[in-house]
Amino acid sequence: MNVVSEVLREQLELIFKVWGMPAEFAELTSRVMIDTDLRGIDSHGISMLSVYNNWRKMGRIIFDAPITVVTDLPSLSLIDGGAGLGHPIGIKAMEVAINKARETGIGMVTVRQSNHFGAAGYYARMALEHDLIGLAMTGTPNSAVVPTFGKMNMLGTNPIAFAAPTRRNPPFVLDMATSTIAVGKLAVAKRLGLPIKHGWALDEDGHPTTDPVIAREARKLTPLGGTRELGSHKGYGLAAMVDILSSTLSGANIFCVTRDKGEESNISKVGHFFMALNPATVRGDDSFPDELDDLIDVLHATPPINKDQPVLVAGDPELENFRIRSKNGIPVSRELAQEIKLVAEEADVEYLLKN
Repeated sequence: MNVVSEVLREQLELIFKVWGMPAEFAELTSRVMIDTDLRGIDSHGISMLSVYNNWRKMGRIIFDAPITVVTDLPSLSLIDGGAGLGHPIGIKAMEVAINKARETGIGMVTVRQSNHFGAAGYYARMALEHDLIGLAMTGTPNSAVVPTFGKMNMLGTNPIAFAAPTRRNPPFVLDMATSTIAVGKLAVAKRLGLPIKHGWALDEDGHPTTDPVIAREARKLTPLGGTRELGSHKGYGLAAMVDILSSTLSGANIFCVTRDKGEESNISKVGHFFMALNPATVRGDDSFPDELDDLIDVLHATPPINKDQPVLVAGDPELENFRIRSKNGIPVSRELAQEIKLVAEEADVEYLLKN
């Protein structure tokens, strides 16, 4: 069924408040999650609700955790999230980066003691409202990606998002995992009863599998590229880079390191990295958006192989999904609707997704 975004947002807020999340945090978290679904990133929106519920029961999330600024310099900050859910922390951190960039030309913020924060693209896009370039990346609570030549999951999907402002075209917005796919894609495939693509994931023994159930249980995704021959070493390197900036720099945990040292904790200690950059400060003029428009125009004009599939640039598919889903509602599978219903009943709040 298709559900209007306002209903899903209200459902999430009802549940979050019962879980002990302050009203402001509940509103921010639901806003990020629903925006993610509107843009067609189904693996990081409402589908994460049951995962968050499981983590809540395990004591991995402190829903009313204070957000504390540890280091505050003109262009740099370190923020401690207190083991709260990552969405409010991500918004706060990106706001700090934006304010610093408006003052000094650049703002960089690292975060420790956080959790899963949804789709990285939301935070990078926040910079666009101020004509700034935005960058967001994050470590993850668990390991899910197998290094090239390996057979054990060591790194997270470690996404990178980059957004740049334009004047007449939609902005350039790149939002990508450094794995071949996101972990949530396995859950989506399982709900729909569909196989996954060959090369996306491995089974327990490190062999490729197309079964989403086996892949989800093994949690062994390939780095971006899939195989060494197709460049998986590049995805592997990018994943490590994200953890260096998000986790090592901030003092957050990297799951494979704490696991190797026997220091696993029930509380998630995820790290994030955010940056906002003012192109006008760098250039001394305001022509950056116009010249980016020129680049996007040239890329869009590339002769396509198939006339029915024009060449796109980063952000085009998500914007089209946003237009369609804002009008027609967000598609919710029967299995996902049932998951949401069970979480709502457990929280003793009204279930709103009724036909």
